[in-house]
Amino acid sequence: MSTASRAVGTVVEITGLEVSFATDAGTVAAVEDVTLSVQAGEVLAIVGESGSGKTVTARSILRLLPETARTRGAVLLTTKDGSRTRDVVDLSGQDLRDVRGQDAAMVFQEPSTALNPVYPVGWQIAEGLRAHGKLSRKEARAKTIDVLRRVGIPDPETRVDHYPHQFSGGQKQRIVIAQALVLDPGVIIADEPTTALDVTVQAEILDLLRRCRDDFGTAIVLITHNMGVVADLADRVAVMYQGRIVEQADVRTLFAAPQDPYTQRLLAAVPRLGTGVARTRERAAARQPGWADATPVVEARDLRIVYPGRLRRPDFVAVDGVSFSIRPGEVLGLVGESGSGKTTIGRAIAGLTRVTDGSLRVLGAEMNGFRERAFRPVRERIGFVFQDPASSFNPLLSIAEAVAEPLVVHGRAKNPQAARARVGELLEAVQLPRAFGDRFPHELSGGQRQRASLARALALDPELLIADEPTSALDVSVQARVLELFDELQRELGFAALFISHDLAVVDLLADRIAVLYRGELVEEGTGAEVLGAPKHPYTQRLLASLPVPDPDDQARRRGEWERLRAAD
Repeated sequence: MSTASRAVGTVVEITGLEVSFATDAGTVAAVEDVTLSVQAGEVLAIVGESGSGKTVTARSILRLLPETARTRGAVLLTTKDGSRTRDVVDLSGQDLRDVRGQDAAMVFQEPSTALNPVYPVGWQIAEGLRAHGKLSRKEARAKTIDVLRRVGIPDPETRVDHYPHQFSGGQKQRIVIAQALVLDPGVIIADEPTTALDVTVQAEILDLLRRCRDDFGTAIVLITHNMGVVADLADRVAVMYQGRIVEQADVRTLFAAPQDPYTQRLLAAVPRLGTGVARTRERAAARQPGWADATPVVEARDLRIVYPGRLRRPDFVAVDGVSFSIRPGEVLGLVGESGSGKTTIGRAIAGLTRVTDGSLRVLGAEMNGFRERAFRPVRERIGFVFQDPASSFNPLLSIAEAVAEPLVVHGRAKNPQAARARVGELLEAVQLPRAFGDRFPHELSGGQRQRASLARALALDPELLIADEPTSALDVSVQARVLELFDELQRELGFAALFISHDLAVVDLLADRIAVLYRGELVEEGTGAEVLGAPKHPYTQRLLASLPVPDPDDQARRRGEWERLRAAD
C-alpha cells in the first residue's frame, strides 16, 4: 500500500488486527478486529481495564509480542517524513530492527526494569544511535547529552555517566523517554508511563510528553487506566473491552457524552475530588456521643524517625517533629509524595521501624524504645494491607493458607486446616468465593489479590488497620470496588484506619481527616473540605493542582494553575 493512497499525516494505521496466544488450555483471543489510526503530532489514548487488550494492541505496532502470539490483520507504520510505509506484521529480521527506534519507539511502564543497572544511562541512550549506525561515538555522546537536557535532566554533561540507581523514579522515567526520543521517531508508544509516580512528578512527566508532541512533532499512543491523565493529554480516545474497541471519540466528546455502557461505567468509577464530604458527614452522624473525647488509638507527639547514614554519609531524617492522632473508628488519610515519610510512619505504628525521638503511642503502647516481646500482644490488634499484594503473598501458599497465617502465628488456630471455616467467612466478607481459598496468588487478578490481602489484614479483628497505597496499581473500575469494600467493612467493623496514598481523590473518598506530609514534616491537617477545598500551605496547593481530573476543560484550567505555582516556587 503506497503512502499516496493513505491519509496525509497518518503515522500508524491498524486494520482488522487480531492477536491470539497459544496456551496449554488452548488458543486465547486477546485482540479481535481492532481498527485504529494515529495522525502525526496526535495523542491517542487507549483505555480499558486489565485484560482488555490495550497493551497487546500497542505492542503490535512494534511486534513486541511473545513467540506464542499469532497476529492477523495489518499494522501500517509510516516514517516521520512520510517517505515510506511498511506493514509491521510482515516484517522480520533487519527490516523489523530498522523500524524499532526510528519509526516507532516504546516507553515502558516500569523504568527501573527497562534500564540496565550495570550500564550508565548515557551508554543506554546512545545504544539506539549505535545500533542504527547513525553517528560516531563523540557525536552520539553529544546527541545523548542534548536529549537528556531536553527531557529536563539537570547537569546532563555530568549525569550522562551516572547509573540508573543514582536517579529518582521521575528522572528514570525521563531517561526512558529520552531513549525513545533519541532517534526522532514518528510515534512513541507510552505504556502506563505515570502509574507508579506521585501526582507532582506525574504532572511533570505529562508536561514532558506534551512537549514531545509539540517540540518534536511526535505522535503518542498512550496506554493508561488513569482517566485524569487521558483528560490532560489525549486528543482522541479509544476504549477497549474484552479485546474489542467499543468506542472511539475525541477527548471532549467522550467525557461529555460517552455512548457505550462500558465507557459510562468506566467514567462513573473514577474517584473525584469533593465526593467524600457526604460520606464523612454520614460517618460522623453515626458515631456515639463523646466519641471525640475517647482515648486515641494512635497518638504521635513530636515524632522523629532518623535512618543512620552509612559509608560516611549523613543521617537521613525521614520524619521530623510530626504530631497527629487517630481516634477509635476514625480514618486518617496520609498524603504526600515519595520520600515524605508516609510509609515510614505506617511502619513505625506497626512496630516495623524504630522511633528515634518523640512519642508514638499505639493502642496504649509506647513505641519509642519498645521491646518486641512486650509489643507482640499489641501487634495482633493491628492489620496491615500492603501496596503490592503480588509480592506480599508467599507464592507457595494457597490463598486460604495465607489468610490463615495470622491466626496460626498468634495462636488463634492450630493450623490452616483448623482455620478454614474462619478463612471462608473472611473471603466472603471481602466478596470472594470460598473456593478461591484453594487457588494460589498467581491465579487471581490484581483486584482479587488485594481483596484477599484485606481479608488477611482483618483475620484477627484488628482495632487499627494500616493501608499503604492499597489501590495505586489497580484499574479504576477494580479500584472503585476495592474502595467501596473498604468503606463498607470499616463502617461494619468499626476499626480505626491509617490510609496512606498519593491519590487525593481516593483519600477524600474514604478519610474523615487528611494530613499532608512534605519532606518529613506535617504541613497541613483537617477535613477533606478544609484541606482540599481551601488548602493553605503552598505544597498542598501544588499537590492539589498536580492531580489530573477526568474533565478536559477543568483539567486545562488546573494545568494552568499548576504551571503558575511551579513558576512561583
